[in-house]
Amino acid sequence: MNERKRTAPSAEDSVFEVLWVSTRLGLTSFGGPISHLGYFHEEYVKRRRWLDEQSYADLVALCQFLPGPASSQVGIAIGVARAGLLGGFAAWLGFTLPSALALIAFAFGVSALVDSTAAGWLHGLKVVAVAVVAQAVWSMARSLCPDRERATLAILSAIVTLLWPSSIGQVLVIIVAGLIGLRAFPGTALTPASHMRFPIGKRLGWAAWIVFFLLLLVLPILRQVAPSHVLEVFDSFFRVGSLVFGGGHVVLPLLQAEVVGPGWLTNEQFVAGYGAAQAVPGPLFTFSAYLGTVMNTEPNGWSGAFLALVAIFLPSFLLIVGALPFWDLLRSKSGFQAALRGINAAVVGLLVAALYNPVWTSAIHAPADFGLGLVAFGLLMFWKSPPWLVVVLTAIGGEVLVRL
Repeated sequence: MNERKRTAPSAEDSVFEVLWVSTRLGLTSFGGPISHLGYFHEEYVKRRRWLDEQSYADLVALCQFLPGPASSQVGIAIGVARAGLLGGFAAWLGFTLPSALALIAFAFGVSALVDSTAAGWLHGLKVVAVAVVAQAVWSMARSLCPDRERATLAILSAIVTLLWPSSIGQVLVIIVAGLIGLRAFPGTALTPASHMRFPIGKRLGWAAWIVFFLLLLVLPILRQVAPSHVLEVFDSFFRVGSLVFGGGHVVLPLLQAEVVGPGWLTNEQFVAGYGAAQAVPGPLFTFSAYLGTVMNTEPNGWSGAFLALVAIFLPSFLLIVGALPFWDLLRSKSGFQAALRGINAAVVGLLVAALYNPVWTSAIHAPADFGLGLVAFGLLMFWKSPPWLVVVLTAIGGEVLVRL
């Protein structure tokens, strides 16, 4: 019998235990947020029994309601329950650091190339991004747009995003979709029945909410009043982390608008990095570390990676700390579910728009590119091949096409 009974180790031991377990997950959890939640369930619920099935389901439901990377937030919440706020930080650090370091190393490797845009393997990474995003659109549309009303909302969101390609436009699409959801998609209240207790008081929860909204509202003003590239980068990545529901591939269109729009890097660099991000385990939000490294203005390199990584994940910490003390109250409100249904439909539309621009327009230039993309899509969708293997094979295919 390999299961462990729940114990009450010292606070210091608990923090290091959380760090060790989450680092192992950060090194082995391939796939998107749904896959990560499966790994978490196996490790935290079944193997270590740090929480029961109902409590885990409660946490997953909470993190689906909140903006940010759902799997990372579930891990943070489990770390908080196990070892307090330091445990939450340890859970985030362990799960995030492996993929962040891998993508930073990739960014330095790309920057060292004399003519990176001519590299066939790099073009293969752009092509695999087409397949990955297409698969995400397909699976998300089936689950989040099951009726014609939500499918229509997704299509309209995609059209608006393509016609108004800016971060402001995307934010407005999400807000309007949430308001439509409140009226058009009535939700069902959840039964409040949580068995977990978190060492966070309501006062700290309120403080986290206040800091979150202050940063979200004040940072855009500060970057106008006192122009600074450091402030601009922090504001852009913080806003993305504050407005992405579910995490995973949903982050693509918002990030593209924030970093490619101002000219901080090219579409080619963006899509190539996004393709490489599919080959590493851990949260897709660590793609921000790559972006911070390759930006063409300072801060970039290590400091840019650190700034982007902290800024995009900070909202997750503030939101989860702010929500945990009030979850039993919030989860009983059906309006949250109704708004989320509209927002999720709009998210599918944003991803459809991103599939066309920048992903498709940057990668598919010839029939051979389209064929390579179809092969990658088939391997992911129908053969259920692991993403890292598809990334490697498509990169090799891109190099072969260049040499033919």
